[in-house]
Amino acid sequence: MLQTLHDKFSGVAAKILLGVITIVFGGFFGIEQYMSPKNETFVAKVNGKEIGQDQFRDAYNRFRSQMQQAFGAQFDAATFDTPERKRQVLDQLINEQLLASANEKLGVMVPIAQVRESIQSIPAFQTDGKFDPDLYRMRLQAAGRTAASFQDDVIKDLATRQLPVSLAQSSVVTNAAVDTYLKLRDQTRDFSYMKLEKPSDDAVKIADADIEKYYKEHGSEFMTPEKISLDYVELDAAKMKADLVVDDATLKQRYETDKAKFTSPEQREASHILIKVGKNANADEQKAALAKAQAIEAELRAGKDFATIAKEKSDDLGSKAQGGDLGWLEKGLTDPAFEDALWAMKKGDISAPVLSPEGYHLIQVRDIREGKVKSFEEAKPELAKQYMETENERRYSELAGKLVDALGNDPSLTNVAKTFDLPVQKTAMFTHAGGEGIAANPAVLKAAFSPNVLTEGNTSDAIALGQNHVAFVHVDQHEKPTQKPLDQVREEIRGKLIAEQISTQAKERVDTLYARMQKGETLEQIAALAKVSVAQEKDIGRNAANLDGRLVAEVFKLSRPAAADKPTIAEVALANDAYALVALTAVKDADASKFDVKSKEAARNQLAQEYSNDAVRGFLEILRKSSEVTIAEDRLQQ
Repeated sequence: MLQTLHDKFSGVAAKILLGVITIVFGGFFGIEQYMSPKNETFVAKVNGKEIGQDQFRDAYNRFRSQMQQAFGAQFDAATFDTPERKRQVLDQLINEQLLASANEKLGVMVPIAQVRESIQSIPAFQTDGKFDPDLYRMRLQAAGRTAASFQDDVIKDLATRQLPVSLAQSSVVTNAAVDTYLKLRDQTRDFSYMKLEKPSDDAVKIADADIEKYYKEHGSEFMTPEKISLDYVELDAAKMKADLVVDDATLKQRYETDKAKFTSPEQREASHILIKVGKNANADEQKAALAKAQAIEAELRAGKDFATIAKEKSDDLGSKAQGGDLGWLEKGLTDPAFEDALWAMKKGDISAPVLSPEGYHLIQVRDIREGKVKSFEEAKPELAKQYMETENERRYSELAGKLVDALGNDPSLTNVAKTFDLPVQKTAMFTHAGGEGIAANPAVLKAAFSPNVLTEGNTSDAIALGQNHVAFVHVDQHEKPTQKPLDQVREEIRGKLIAEQISTQAKERVDTLYARMQKGETLEQIAALAKVSVAQEKDIGRNAANLDGRLVAEVFKLSRPAAADKPTIAEVALANDAYALVALTAVKDADASKFDVKSKEAARNQLAQEYSNDAVRGFLEILRKSSEVTIAEDRLQQ
């Protein structure tokens, strides 16, 4: 179900619910007290507000999971889990906290209608494309959330996004900027170049004495990889025997305790008409809005159709087109004043104007769906399933705790495994890059090559492999790095020395020829001297597909030639120790007047996006400079 949720979620609130219900990579339930101290620590502080290790770990694991799904089989955990990646995630959390603090100072508010629309637009809460209150409640219950707490998180998330969106919308792209952009983007250049391939390998001879000298001076480059194999004990709740039997008395007790979970609350199908009142509206403006709402109320009392009036006069853009339809609502989804009025009405009633932070609402109750409580018999299958899951989890946690205690008293993995009737499994030999099975897990690799396990010979602490799934490892065999014999690496060294000499010769050669160009010799004269041909290229764009990308990129970095007979020259490094000497003869800007309206609009949108990104980055830089941000580097890398 979690994977399905992850795939379906989109929109502003997706990360909030996923942050609650996604299985934490590297975390497990029930034995944390045996693994870590009780005191809370922080990874960063922003103006005194902490970003805790749990918050950071959740964010990092969500990011890691997204990347793993995006890259699939190509995802490489070893190269992904780097300090740079962790800092990237932490910086995002810091930015979010900076924006939240700025929202508090600026008094940014999120209209409740926007909150409701965001929640109702989440696919995971929809059936056949429409918001399903029952499904919404079920998803939240499964995540251990209430509608009110989830709504609070949505509000916080929307508020955090409001400032960047406002900054983005403030970016103005002039016609002149669009024209300049198009002139540069579609600019073409004329140039000539000659390519110098790398010298032949046959031109380089390496003496045995040079090989031996290199071997002595660089012995650490020719070591066998360090290898180990592991003994390990694995404890996985999913594989534990489920031989539990539950009686009706136990289930009935649970039913009475958790009866609220089996209660469908009363729901009301409602419509509304909103007359907005500005946040900083004065008394006259408030009176005018109330008068307008009262006038509309009079029309409705006189028999005018509610949906028709809503389409004509409501200020709520989210529901206006639907005649003010808000769908089925339950308590906790709307503003308190709106909710109090809605639940005080009967089916068919129309309210007097109700004031909320958004303005005045006229509410219509179109239908009422009474709350329903599942009987014990109806809830029994679900209760039994939950009991089996929680009891199995409890037994797992109890066994895991005892296992940790036992290893604390007797570090012998074999002895403890025998006591608890657990099989001791083995891995094949593997290097720091990992191996197969459990040896492919980054957490296992980190523990296995740690001083505690590898050097001191201890059994590891519990290593989390997933939800309610841990392992304890002990080194079985250890092959230390040793220097390879000279004869084994002789040809490898010869190849290194040849490559170094060829690279040096290639650079010296092109430098010498380029120096002659700088003194006034033409490209054609230099090419004749080097016995290579000169290629003429005309009207070459930035994305030319038929030329070396490095060559084109360097050509477009060159300044405009002073005159047709005074080209701008350059030396360009290409792949595989090849070089090019270039003479740029002409730069031709695109004619912006020849672009159609659609092309110019696309360019304007692209520029606007860049301007917006720059504005947001600049704003965040200002916030960070004016804020007190502390980062605990040691905890960040744990």
